Amino acid sequence: MDFWVRAAQLILSLSLLIVLHEFGHYLPAKWFNTKVEKFYLFFNPYFSVFKKKIGDTEWGLGWIPLGGYVKIAGMVDESMDKEQLAQPPQPWEFRSKPAWQRLIIMLGGIIVNIIVGFLIYIMVLFVWGEEKVNHQKLTSGVAVHPYFEQFGFRSGDKILSVDGQKADEVSKLGMEIMIFGKTHFKVQHEDGKIEMIVLPEDIGDRMWDNNAEAAFGFRYFPGPLDTVIAGSAAERVGLKKGDQILAINGKRFRFYDEMATELYHNKGKKCELEIRSGNSTLTKKVKVGENGKIGFLPELKVNTDTSAIYTQYYSFGESFGSGFSKGYKSIYANIVQFKYVFSKKGAESIGGVGSIGKLFPPVWDWQAFWTLTAFLSMMLAIMNLLPIPALDGGHVMFLLYEMITGRAPGQKFMEYAQYVGFFLLLGLILYANGKDLVGAITG
Repeated sequence: MDFWVRAAQLILSLSLLIVLHEFGHYLPAKWFNTKVEKFYLFFNPYFSVFKKKIGDTEWGLGWIPLGGYVKIAGMVDESMDKEQLAQPPQPWEFRSKPAWQRLIIMLGGIIVNIIVGFLIYIMVLFVWGEEKVNHQKLTSGVAVHPYFEQFGFRSGDKILSVDGQKADEVSKLGMEIMIFGKTHFKVQHEDGKIEMIVLPEDIGDRMWDNNAEAAFGFRYFPGPLDTVIAGSAAERVGLKKGDQILAINGKRFRFYDEMATELYHNKGKKCELEIRSGNSTLTKKVKVGENGKIGFLPELKVNTDTSAIYTQYYSFGESFGSGFSKGYKSIYANIVQFKYVFSKKGAESIGGVGSIGKLFPPVWDWQAFWTLTAFLSMMLAIMNLLPIPALDGGHVMFLLYEMITGRAPGQKFMEYAQYVGFFLLLGLILYANGKDLVGAITG
């Protein structure tokens, strides 16, 4: 059931964004008297689920739910309609329009996605507010990734401020460091001592290299094992779902992060686990991986610090400022993350439709749905702006070249570029979704 709820949210979200994106191309095309031959949600090779011609445009629904398109007359696009392009240019065709009009048509979808993202963020904040955390009320403090211990952080700390601003989040603090370059932290340790911790300038790269992106989190009481990953060290020594780890190397723990820290500090070494399995208490030795893990996920029970979580509500006017700020941060994060994506680890972490679907909750939650839709709208805008032929950004790149040099690239060149871009995107889609499929099969 969880799968279908997530799938329904994903399809609805992407469908809305795709239709609005394509309208971003359609409307300026019509304003400039350019013929739009087709407007499709999803792709329709060989046949369409539904189609109806209204005026000059065929409106339809395809059967491959991976995107959508508008076919604009006289444009070198994914349809590769060479027969039309071989004819003399007609005044209603894309290729007959001035470069500045063609540029607006190509940027239209991206602009609409950005505007939609801002509007949704504003709407979400006005309707539901925003969940925040009062760090002073976190009686057990925060869980700290063990990599950050070298800088002076300890699990149980309270984060008082970040770069001089009041800290009101926990799980997003890692992103604030990696993406937004926040380095000055005012913390209160468990003994009450207040300290200013300054992180190095290259901390983002260090976090990425050391798998420390989840720098801070809430503290949880560990429960029985919920998942034992197939092929992991935990499975090889006989751990199974429902077992409970009582101690590691003779140490007992109150919080799960303490257990994770002990494993992290024993990377590449053997640890002794005390385990309750059914009515028996067992001792097993297991080798910890170089990532500081042995391959299990416990049931997590939030501690008593839930009273520190509150909802901040916004007036209609306040929601505009805060919504615009969230939208800007979303755009900035989508741009900056490319420096991490274009690396070996980044390539390994790329996911497809399945990975995006898992971002949605397993129950229908309109606040989560619209928040993720806003995020995806900004992501689609940035992805489409990439200077890759077959994407909007590729067309924009060639149009800017034409406007600067006064010479348009040749039609043959554009056709070959479109082929290259198409196969590049197809390869990326197959790779990302193939990884999701393998992950689903192997666990």
